[in-house]
Amino acid sequence: MPQRSGISRRRFVQLGGGVAVVGLAGGFASADNHSDDQAEGGDSMDDGGETANVRVAHLSPDAPNVDVFVDDEAVLEDVPFKAVSDYLELPAGTYNVKVALAGEGADAAVLDEDLDVPAADLTVAAVGEVADENQSLELAVLEDDNSDPGEDTARVRAVHASPDAPAVDVVVAETGDALFEGVEFGDAAYAEVPAGEYRLCIYPAGEREEAVLGADVEAMGGTVASAFATGYVMPEEAPADEAFDIVLAVDSDGEN
Repeated sequence: MPQRSGISRRRFVQLGGGVAVVGLAGGFASADNHSDDQAEGGDSMDDGGETANVRVAHLSPDAPNVDVFVDDEAVLEDVPFKAVSDYLELPAGTYNVKVALAGEGADAAVLDEDLDVPAADLTVAAVGEVADENQSLELAVLEDDNSDPGEDTARVRAVHASPDAPAVDVVVAETGDALFEGVEFGDAAYAEVPAGEYRLCIYPAGEREEAVLGADVEAMGGTVASAFATGYVMPEEAPADEAFDIVLAVDSDGEN
C-alpha cells in the first residue's frame, strides 16, 4: 500500500474556471493524545495485524466545524466544511466513530456509528445536512482505489455530496464525452483518463445546455484524485449560504 506522507496536494491538477481548491492538509488540529495504541483501545478489534489507512472529509454544508472521535478518543479537532484530512493509520477492525460540533465533546455527537474498517484505503465522509431539509446527515464510507494507474494515466473519482443537486453528468468539453453519467447524491464512481489537459463541465444529468460548473484540468500521469461535489446549487434557498463547489483531494501522487 503506498505511503501517504509528503503527498503534494496540488500535483494532480492545475485548476481554473471557478473551481476552488481547498487547503486539504490544513484546517485540522490533530489531537495531541492520538496514537496507534489509542486507536486499538475501546471495543475496536485488531484484525490479525492488518492495517487500514483512513481519512475524514467534512462535506456537510450546513454543519459548523466539528471534532471527530474514534472509540471516544479525539483524533481530529475543529474540522471546517470542505476539509479532507490526511490518511490516519490504524489496525483493521470495528470502531465507534462520533462526530460532534467543535468543542461540544463526544457525548454531544450529531453522528454516532460503529464502522467495520477493512485493511484498505478508506474515506469516511460526513454528508447530508444537520437541518435534514434535502438529505439526512450520515457517514458515507468509500473504499479508495489508490493502485497505480500507470505513468501515462490519471484516475479520478467523482463523489456527489451536494444535498440539493440533481443527478449530474461530468463531460469533457473538447470531445463531448461523458466521464460520469447520472451520478446521484451519495454516488461515487471512478474513471481513468490519459494524462493531459481537459476542460471538464458538470451538467444536470441528460442536459448539455448550461453547465453548473466548469474547470480547466491538467491531469498528471500516475496520480489518483477524488473530486467531491458539495455545497448547494441554490444556496439562497438552503439552510446555509454555501454555493455548489468542487473539493479536490489528491489520494495518491504516484511518488510514495
